[in-house]
Amino acid sequence: MKIQSNPQVDAYLLEGCGRCDLYQTPKCKVHRWKEELQLLREIVLQSGLKEEVKWGAPCYTFAGANVIMISALKDYCVLSFMKGVLLNDTHKILQKPGENTQAGRIVKFSDVSEILAVEKHLLDYIREAIEVEKRGEKVTLKSQPEEIPAEFQEKLDNDPVVREAFDRLTPGRKRSYIIFISGAKQSATRRSRVEKCVPKVMAGKGFNEY
Repeated sequence: MKIQSNPQVDAYLLEGCGRCDLYQTPKCKVHRWKEELQLLREIVLQSGLKEEVKWGAPCYTFAGANVIMISALKDYCVLSFMKGVLLNDTHKILQKPGENTQAGRIVKFSDVSEILAVEKHLLDYIREAIEVEKRGEKVTLKSQPEEIPAEFQEKLDNDPVVREAFDRLTPGRKRSYIIFISGAKQSATRRSRVEKCVPKVMAGKGFNEY
Protein backbone atom coordinates (compact mmCIF):
# COMPACT_ATOMS: atom_id res chain seq x y z
CA MET A 1 0.00 0.00 0.00
CA LYS A 2 1.23 3.46 -0.88
CA ILE A 3 -0.16 6.76 0.35
CA GLN A 4 -0.11 10.21 -1.15
CA SER A 5 2.95 12.26 -0.35
CA ASN A 6 2.67 15.39 1.78
CA PRO A 7 3.58 18.73 0.10
CA GLN A 8 5.23 19.82 3.36
CA VAL A 9 7.79 17.05 2.94
CA ASP A 10 8.34 18.15 -0.66
CA ALA A 11 9.17 21.58 0.75
CA TYR A 12 11.44 20.02 3.39
CA LEU A 13 13.50 18.29 0.71
CA LEU A 14 13.58 21.41 -1.45
CA GLU A 15 14.26 24.10 1.16
CA GLY A 16 15.52 22.36 4.31
CA CYS A 17 14.14 21.79 7.79
CA GLY A 18 13.92 25.45 8.83
CA ARG A 19 15.27 24.79 12.32
CA CYS A 20 18.41 26.88 12.00
CA ASP A 21 19.77 29.86 10.07
CA LEU A 22 20.98 27.56 7.25
CA TYR A 23 17.38 27.17 6.08
CA GLN A 24 17.02 27.64 2.31
CA THR A 25 20.80 27.66 1.85
CA PRO A 26 23.06 25.05 0.19
CA LYS A 27 24.68 24.39 3.60
CA CYS A 28 21.50 22.93 5.12
CA LYS A 29 22.10 19.29 6.12
CA VAL A 30 18.96 18.22 4.30
CA HIS A 31 20.56 19.09 0.95
CA ARG A 32 23.64 17.01 1.72
CA TRP A 33 21.50 13.90 2.13
CA LYS A 34 18.66 14.75 -0.25
CA GLU A 35 18.98 11.62 -2.39
CA GLU A 36 19.15 9.35 0.64
CA LEU A 37 16.23 11.10 2.35
CA GLN A 38 14.12 10.84 -0.79
CA LEU A 39 14.78 7.10 -1.02
CA LEU A 40 13.93 6.58 2.64
CA ARG A 41 10.74 8.54 2.09
CA GLU A 42 9.75 6.34 -0.84
CA ILE A 43 10.36 3.22 1.22
CA VAL A 44 8.30 4.42 4.18
CA LEU A 45 5.45 5.60 1.96
CA GLN A 46 4.94 2.02 0.81
CA SER A 47 3.72 1.19 4.32
CA GLY A 48 0.55 3.25 4.24
CA LEU A 49 1.59 5.39 7.21
CA LYS A 50 0.39 8.99 7.17
CA GLU A 51 3.12 11.41 6.12
CA GLU A 52 3.40 14.56 8.22
CA VAL A 53 6.03 17.09 9.27
CA LYS A 54 6.79 17.38 12.99
CA TRP A 55 9.64 19.25 14.65
CA GLY A 56 10.84 20.27 11.19
CA ALA A 57 11.28 16.73 9.82
CA PRO A 58 9.20 14.06 8.06
CA CYS A 59 7.19 12.02 10.55
CA TYR A 60 5.04 8.99 9.74
CA THR A 61 2.06 8.21 11.93
CA PHE A 62 -0.50 5.49 12.54
CA ALA A 63 -3.82 6.43 14.14
CA GLY A 64 -2.21 9.60 15.49
CA ALA A 65 0.83 7.86 16.98
CA ASN A 66 4.33 8.76 15.78
CA VAL A 67 5.93 5.62 14.35
CA ILE A 68 8.89 6.70 12.20
CA MET A 69 10.91 9.83 11.50
CA ILE A 70 13.49 10.70 8.87
CA SER A 71 16.22 13.17 9.82
CA ALA A 72 19.38 14.70 8.38
CA LEU A 73 22.47 15.18 10.52
CA LYS A 74 25.96 16.40 9.68
CA ASP A 75 27.63 13.04 9.05
CA TYR A 76 24.67 10.85 8.14
CA CYS A 77 20.91 10.67 7.82
CA VAL A 78 18.72 8.40 9.91
CA LEU A 79 15.51 6.44 9.91
CA SER A 80 14.14 6.51 13.46
CA PHE A 81 11.73 3.97 14.95
CA MET A 82 9.98 5.66 17.86
CA LYS A 83 9.41 2.36 19.70
CA GLY A 84 12.38 0.57 18.18
CA VAL A 85 13.20 -1.16 21.47
CA LEU A 86 10.05 -3.26 20.95
CA LEU A 87 11.18 -4.51 17.52
CA ASN A 88 12.88 -7.88 17.14
CA ASP A 89 15.80 -6.43 15.12
CA THR A 90 16.37 -9.79 13.42
CA HIS A 91 19.03 -8.33 11.13
CA LYS A 92 20.86 -6.34 13.83
CA ILE A 93 20.66 -3.00 12.03
CA LEU A 94 19.16 -0.87 14.81
CA GLN A 95 21.25 1.35 17.06
CA LYS A 96 20.64 3.38 20.19
CA PRO A 97 20.77 7.12 19.44
CA GLY A 98 22.52 7.63 22.78
CA GLU A 99 23.75 5.78 25.85
CA ASN A 100 20.60 6.50 27.86
CA THR A 101 18.14 5.76 25.07
CA GLN A 102 15.13 3.73 26.16
CA ALA A 103 12.46 3.66 23.45
CA GLY A 104 13.86 4.86 20.15
CA ARG A 105 16.19 3.07 17.76
CA ILE A 106 17.75 4.37 14.55
CA VAL A 107 19.37 3.13 11.37
CA LYS A 108 22.19 5.35 10.08
CA PHE A 109 22.95 5.89 6.39
CA SER A 110 25.66 7.82 4.57
CA ASP A 111 25.04 6.57 1.04
CA VAL A 112 22.15 5.42 -1.15
CA SER A 113 23.81 2.03 -1.61
CA GLU A 114 23.59 1.40 2.14
CA ILE A 115 19.83 1.96 2.04
CA LEU A 116 19.32 -0.27 -0.99
CA ALA A 117 21.27 -3.05 0.73
CA VAL A 118 18.75 -3.22 3.59
CA GLU A 119 15.58 -1.98 1.87
CA LYS A 120 13.75 -5.29 2.33
CA HIS A 121 14.69 -5.39 6.00
CA LEU A 122 13.49 -1.81 6.49
CA LEU A 123 10.11 -2.69 5.01
CA ASP A 124 9.85 -5.66 7.39
CA TYR A 125 10.77 -3.48 10.37
CA ILE A 126 8.25 -0.82 9.36
CA ARG A 127 5.49 -3.43 9.14
CA GLU A 128 6.48 -4.72 12.57
CA ALA A 129 6.43 -1.16 13.99
CA ILE A 130 2.89 -0.73 12.68
CA GLU A 131 1.83 -3.99 14.35
CA VAL A 132 3.31 -2.70 17.62
CA GLU A 133 0.96 0.30 17.38
CA LYS A 134 -2.02 -1.85 16.41
CA ARG A 135 -1.47 -3.95 19.53
CA GLY A 136 -1.20 -0.83 21.65
CA GLU A 137 2.23 -1.76 23.02
CA LYS A 138 3.96 0.88 25.13
CA VAL A 139 7.48 1.44 26.39
CA THR A 140 7.80 1.96 30.14
CA LEU A 141 10.24 4.82 30.58
CA LYS A 142 12.43 5.15 33.64
CA SER A 143 14.07 8.29 34.95
CA GLN A 144 17.78 8.45 34.19
CA PRO A 145 20.62 8.92 36.72
CA GLU A 146 21.34 12.29 35.11
CA GLU A 147 17.83 13.29 36.21
CA ILE A 148 16.73 13.96 32.65
CA PRO A 149 12.94 13.55 32.80
CA ALA A 150 11.78 10.42 30.98
CA GLU A 151 9.57 12.47 28.66
CA PHE A 152 12.51 14.66 27.66
CA GLN A 153 14.77 11.63 27.21
CA GLU A 154 12.13 10.10 24.95
CA LYS A 155 12.20 13.21 22.79
CA LEU A 156 16.00 13.14 22.57
CA ASP A 157 15.91 9.45 21.68
CA ASN A 158 13.37 9.91 18.91
CA ASP A 159 14.66 13.10 17.31
CA PRO A 160 18.38 12.94 16.46
CA VAL A 161 18.42 16.57 15.34
CA VAL A 162 17.15 17.82 18.70
CA ARG A 163 19.57 15.46 20.46
CA GLU A 164 22.48 16.88 18.47
CA ALA A 165 21.45 20.44 19.36
CA PHE A 166 21.00 19.55 23.05
CA ASP A 167 24.39 17.83 23.18
CA ARG A 168 26.02 21.06 21.97
CA LEU A 169 24.59 23.09 24.88
CA THR A 170 26.68 24.02 27.89
CA PRO A 171 26.00 22.04 31.11
CA GLY A 172 24.23 25.04 32.60
CA ARG A 173 21.87 25.40 29.66
CA LYS A 174 21.10 21.68 29.72
CA ARG A 175 20.31 21.91 33.41
CA SER A 176 17.91 24.83 32.84
CA TYR A 177 15.73 22.57 30.68
CA ILE A 178 15.93 19.64 33.07
CA ILE A 179 14.79 21.85 35.97
CA PHE A 180 11.92 23.40 34.00
CA ILE A 181 10.60 20.12 32.62
CA SER A 182 11.03 18.23 35.91
CA GLY A 183 9.00 20.88 37.70
CA ALA A 184 5.75 19.58 36.23
CA LYS A 185 3.99 16.92 38.32
CA GLN A 186 2.00 15.33 35.49
CA SER A 187 3.55 13.42 32.58
CA ALA A 188 1.29 15.20 30.08
CA THR A 189 2.48 18.57 31.36
CA ARG A 190 6.11 17.48 31.14
CA ARG A 191 5.57 16.42 27.53
CA SER A 192 4.00 19.80 26.79
CA ARG A 193 6.99 21.55 28.33
CA VAL A 194 9.36 19.44 26.23
CA GLU A 195 7.69 20.67 23.04
CA LYS A 196 7.83 24.25 24.32
CA CYS A 197 11.58 23.89 24.85
CA VAL A 198 12.48 22.50 21.42
CA PRO A 199 12.75 25.85 19.55
CA LYS A 200 15.14 27.26 22.18
CA VAL A 201 17.22 24.09 22.20
CA MET A 202 17.53 24.33 18.42
CA ALA A 203 18.56 27.98 18.79
CA GLY A 204 21.36 27.01 21.19
CA LYS A 205 19.82 28.89 24.11
CA GLY A 206 19.12 27.99 27.70
CA PHE A 207 15.51 27.94 28.90
CA ASN A 208 15.75 31.37 30.52
CA GLU A 209 17.49 33.04 27.56
CA TYR A 210 15.58 35.18 25.09
